[in-house]
This record gives sequence, structure tokens and C-alpha cells, in this order.
Amino acid sequence: MDADIYGPSQPTMLGITGQPDSDDGKTMKPMTNHGLQVMSIGFLVDADTPMIWRGPMATQALDQLLRQTKWDNLDYLIVDLPPGTGDIQLSLAQTVPVTGSVIVTTPQDIALLDARKGLMMFEKVDVKILGIVENMSTHICSNCGHEEHIFGAGGGEKMCAEYSVEFLGGLPLDIRIREQSDSGTPTVVAEPDSNLTKVYKQIARRVAVKIADMAQDHSAVFPKIVVQNT
Repeated sequence: MDADIYGPSQPTMLGITGQPDSDDGKTMKPMTNHGLQVMSIGFLVDADTPMIWRGPMATQALDQLLRQTKWDNLDYLIVDLPPGTGDIQLSLAQTVPVTGSVIVTTPQDIALLDARKGLMMFEKVDVKILGIVENMSTHICSNCGHEEHIFGAGGGEKMCAEYSVEFLGGLPLDIRIREQSDSGTPTVVAEPDSNLTKVYKQIARRVAVKIADMAQDHSAVFPKIVVQNT
């Protein structure tokens, strides 16, 4: 679910156009492509229309996208949040039982400042931090393949050490990711056997494992049966 009300990007990145259907006039069917169910405000407004809304209107739109979408047997509902710690993030954390959050940052100090604020916000509202992903960890030259840390090195891992959270992985600044995202065919679909896809899948597996480890043990709520000789 694309929770960026002011700048929705999922329709473009996933190559989906059109508007969602409704069977009852009250709920919307999610749009689909690449085996994913997707909902975004971008399906409901013209692409060139700016969303000049105050906070309460944006949070109401978020609530409608979340609750009025007729999701079909989901494995996971991943909410793509906009940057920052604004109304959207707070509304989601306070009104929905969020399993956990993944913090995405880049290596440079300026980006890490915002990432730290996001992490601390989720901690304050009791949302577990599943881990940190570092985007644009390195730059890979499209001509020679040379790899360098143009934005600095180790920022995400250092932040993980500071806050005792897991480093889920680092993604390179690679022109293929940009080209494939702009064309609506994500890297894992466009190049399923590439090294880039392996990194994405590794991050996804680590998130899935973290969520599985969080499964609660409810055995304590059941009465214990004790057999005694009388």
C-alpha cells in the first residue's frame, strides 16, 4: 500500500494504470501486477493533480485506502511510507496494529539524521524496529563496473550498532534499478537471476524471518491440566 499521499510512486514503479473496480460501491479492489496487490492514491487522482491537502485530509485518505480496500488473502501488507515523521506515520502507528517497521536510509550523515528520528518515533509508539536497509550504499559504474562509496560507507551499520537493531542489507546505486523502476518492471522481475535481485530477496527473507520470530506464544493463557492421584 502506497501511503505517500502527496507523492504516490507505486503506480509508476509497478507499471499499473487505470482505476480500481468496486463491486458494492463501498470497497475497492486492489490493482494487481507482478503478483502483487497494490493500492495508492495515485489510482484515484490524475497524475498531474497536486494533492493540496492539510494533514487531517491526508490521514483520512490513508484510512480509506487501508480500510476500504478489499485485500484478497494477503501474506503481508507492506505500507510504503513517505519520508519523515509526520501525520501519515503517526496516524498509521496509532490506529493500526503494525507488526514492525523497516527503516530505509542512505549512508550520508544528513540522511541518517532523518532515519534516526524515524526510528525513535516508532520506538515511542511501541512499533518494533525490524531492521535497517541502506540504499545507495555504493555506486557501480555502468561503463567499467567500478564500485565506490560516493555517499560514505558504513552509515547504516553504524546506526544499527547504536540502536541494537539488525542491518538487513545494502542496495547499490545502480542505473538498472532506476531504469527498471521508471519503466514499471521492478528489478526482481526484470532480472530475476541478477546479483541485484539476490540482494532484494535476501533483505525480504530477513524481514520475513524477523516477523516469524515475533509470533507470540499464547500457550500461557490456557489452563494447565494436572493429573494427581487421590
